[in-house]
Order: sequence, then C-alpha cells, then structure tokens
Amino acid sequence: MRVLVYDTHSYDRTFLDTANAGRHEIDYTSAQLDPQTAALAEGYDAVCLFVSDRAPAPVMERLAAAGVRMIAQRSTGFNNLDLEAASRLGLTCMRVGYYSPYAVAEFAVGLLQTLNRRIHRAYNRTREFNFRLAGLLGHDIYGRTVGVVGTGKIGAIFARIMHGFGCPILAYDVQENPDCLALGATYVSLEELLSRADIISLHVPLMPQTYHMINAQSLASMKRGVMIINTSRGGLIDTEALIASIERGHIAAVGLDVYEEEEGKFFRDLSDVVIDDDVLARLMTFPNVLLTSHQAFFTHEAMTTIAETTIGNLTDFEEGRTNENLLR
Repeated sequence: MRVLVYDTHSYDRTFLDTANAGRHEIDYTSAQLDPQTAALAEGYDAVCLFVSDRAPAPVMERLAAAGVRMIAQRSTGFNNLDLEAASRLGLTCMRVGYYSPYAVAEFAVGLLQTLNRRIHRAYNRTREFNFRLAGLLGHDIYGRTVGVVGTGKIGAIFARIMHGFGCPILAYDVQENPDCLALGATYVSLEELLSRADIISLHVPLMPQTYHMINAQSLASMKRGVMIINTSRGGLIDTEALIASIERGHIAAVGLDVYEEEEGKFFRDLSDVVIDDDVLARLMTFPNVLLTSHQAFFTHEAMTTIAETTIGNLTDFEEGRTNENLLR
C-alpha cells in the first residue's frame, strides 16, 4: 500500500522505516496537512498524520478525491480529524490507542519537580558559576494534595507515582478507575478537586466538553499557591485567563508541555524568527512558568510503539481487518 507521511521529522522516519521493514511503500514530506498540501496525497492509498496536521471536512474531501482511502493518525489524540466527514466520504481513520502512558506521566512529574525546586533556574545560574540559593526555595511534595483530572492510563500512572511521594490523591473522571481507588484516591466533582488540590495535573482528551475547562472561573476557585501541570492538550486551558491569574500571584507555578496555539510553532526551530504570538511571548516571561515543546510522549519506547501500531493499522486495513484503533 502506498502511504504518504505528513509532518515528518528525522525520528519519525527512523522509527517508521524500522517498523515497516519494507511492508508498505512509504514516502515522507515535512509539510503539514492543510487544504493546499492535501494535493500531495494524489495517488496514495493512505496518509499518516500527526497532531499538527489538520483534516477538517474540506481537507477530507480533497484527500478522498485524490484517492486516499485510509488515514493513519500516529497519536492517541484525534481532535484534528473530522470523523463525520471521513465517514461520509468512506475514509477509514485509525489511531494509536496506546503507546507509553509512563512516558507522559513521568514527564508530568518531571515538570512538577523542576518547577517546585526551581531546577531550571538553578541550572542556568550554576552555568554562570552563581551558586547562591536565594530564590530557589521549594516545598516538600510529601503530604500535598494532588488533583488528577482524568484517570485513564496516563492519569492513573501519574496518581500512582504521586501516591509514592506520600500525597493524598483527589481524582475526577466520568468513570472511576479501580487502580486509582486501590491507591486510596478519592473521586470528587471537578469543582471540589480544583478548590482543594495543591497540585493539579490534567490528563483528559480535548473535546467540546473539556475545551477551556481551566478558565477564569475555575482558576479563581483554586487555592492560592496552586501548581498546574498540563501534558495533555493546550486547549484545556484558557491561556489568557491563566496569564491573568499568574499576574495576580494566585498561581504559584505552571508546567505546560502543550499550548493551545502551538500549531505551526511546536516541532519547529523558530530561534531565528520573530514570533507573532503575544500570548505565548507573555507566557514565556514568567519565571514560574515552564513551557516545553509537546515532548512528554517522546521516549524510545513510545516512539517504537507508535510506529509499530501505525504500521499494524495500515496492514490491517490493507488486509480487510479491523482492530480496537478504528475511529468512528
């Protein structure tokens, strides 16, 4: 089967080629999918997309007209796909339902610890032979109440790690996870979690119901001095409301691996470019904000699983099989 992989980086090609082992005819482009670049898919049976690629209805129509029959999303999230349009056009969409929840959960803890103990600031200081401790004071994590918003695979592992730190766990989800209950986590309403937690970590998918779930109202309900970690999707947080709360001194620290307007910025080297995003620029000025480039998933184990699952999805489609990764 002929496959065009959009938004390709060197590491994508390395892992996909290894997993493919010559099974499919794969071509790569660094272009992100949009209404213009959809024309590149002419003559291909399938396209492989990442989170920065956009496939609303008009793009789906162009892909179908180009002969594409299948979309292989090489991520768990699929909010970039118009599934209703895909179904109408007869396009099969599959995703990577599972890769390494440990990668994201461990990274969330890394952001938390880095912010709490000011490790990023200490690193920059000591490189200039400044060994003063002033401004680097942190808190014990032990005993602090941790709110886990979303207790799927990633959230449950994050909860387990924080339980190991000796933290009481508050949890919120539409369905209770037995693994979290076994840790002693207490399921509460989202409103109660946000008002009681000292540390809040977001692990829910982006959908209409969760868009801007962290907004001016919910931020105001949080404890003064709360820490917020988001390794899920940028759209969960109203960034302008977050900035206003940081400026008021209400939020102690924020760790973001995602940003709601990251499209066209993340996964790119823009060090020689003037960034025309005043919200992002403002966010980067705060010493108590740590922003990383959507890298929480980026481990060898996760990339191997993503590639193997993507190739497996392509093969199953070609051979007329379905699996649990089918999107409806």
